[in-house]
Amino acid sequence: MLQLSFVNFRKDTYILVEGKEDTDRFYIIQSGHVKIVHQNEIPGTPPEVLGPGDFIGVISSMSGHSQIETVVAMSDVVAISVKRDQYPELIEKNTPVAMKIIRTFAHRMRVLNETLMKQTLKNSSTEQPVQIYNVAEYYYNQKQYDIAAFAYYQFIKLCKTGPQAEKAMKLFAALRKSSKAVYLESNQDLLRVYPKGTMIMSESQGGADMFIIQDGTVKISKIVDGTEVTLAILKKGDMFGEMALLENKPRSASAIATDDCRLMTINKSNFNQMVATQPQLVSRLTTMLADRLWSMNRQLANSLLGGNPVAKMTDMLALQVEKNRIELKKGTQYQTTLTVEDIATMCGLKKQDQMRHIYSFQNSSLIKINGGKIFIPDCLELVKQAAFYRKQIAKQQATTQK
Repeated sequence: MLQLSFVNFRKDTYILVEGKEDTDRFYIIQSGHVKIVHQNEIPGTPPEVLGPGDFIGVISSMSGHSQIETVVAMSDVVAISVKRDQYPELIEKNTPVAMKIIRTFAHRMRVLNETLMKQTLKNSSTEQPVQIYNVAEYYYNQKQYDIAAFAYYQFIKLCKTGPQAEKAMKLFAALRKSSKAVYLESNQDLLRVYPKGTMIMSESQGGADMFIIQDGTVKISKIVDGTEVTLAILKKGDMFGEMALLENKPRSASAIATDDCRLMTINKSNFNQMVATQPQLVSRLTTMLADRLWSMNRQLANSLLGGNPVAKMTDMLALQVEKNRIELKKGTQYQTTLTVEDIATMCGLKKQDQMRHIYSFQNSSLIKINGGKIFIPDCLELVKQAAFYRKQIAKQQATTQK
């Protein structure tokens, strides 16, 4: 039987502390207000204030990672404490609570996407159809013609006149003859197969399907000012595309098959059925979204290391170690599946600048290259160095704000 407890926090109490491992529970505020602060804060960003009905600590709790924010009581606060292992039962008893968490996650992810782009590339993409054209042009110039063909087609569907439309039609017609692009139009197939190097969805494209990866890997990315930023590399069991389904807005990022992929498709009607009848899938979706949000918050902290590309790449690699829950003890080795180019792209480094920064990064004693992939001789040392870089930035920000 589900039994939840009430806890009281006095004004000015620290409820959660960034970096701590106490993530076995989260809280639902019943009364009072709290303030959210981060060690590496975007300059000029006011603290977030939450009140009754809001959740705190849920991202770290459901992902099982360290706390990503410090939460301070602005007044006396009463909250419901929910242990992580109570969540599946909470879903069965109160589905609206779970859906509020999921929809809050989806909205927060969209906001984080845009904030991350502005911090990384000092600009953001648009949800207008022209962004699909920009995506198509980027991949066409990179000679990734199967991806470009898909994006050109999605743009043509929305814009049938004008110089860009004429160019898109000509290029699509030329590419279509030999293209491996599939599912240019959505259908009711519950299982879809995407060949390696093809696009599953383009940012700014409409659509309300989400996907569960049955086999293969998928890259989630955005194009801003002619630069690609990799947001995530997803694998078997991961889900994506949920933001468009939950918020009924254009896709916020592109998804590209980096291996031959087999995907399960979930549309709005079978998603609603899933929520009502399969609480374990809702729990899994919550955990997946929490894990992705935790990673995006860490990527946002990484973006603040702007002036030091080697620090950014070191921290981004440390993030991959933490995401994969590699044991952090002296001498723990880890063979990644990532190239240095993958890490540079995740950091949003421009193509023309990547080679010189990659050269410096490869000369670091923290990594070696094994078969073209990054090998980490000591994961603990890497994570310590990344934490040092982040603390340096936090000190600089504190000095600047005084």
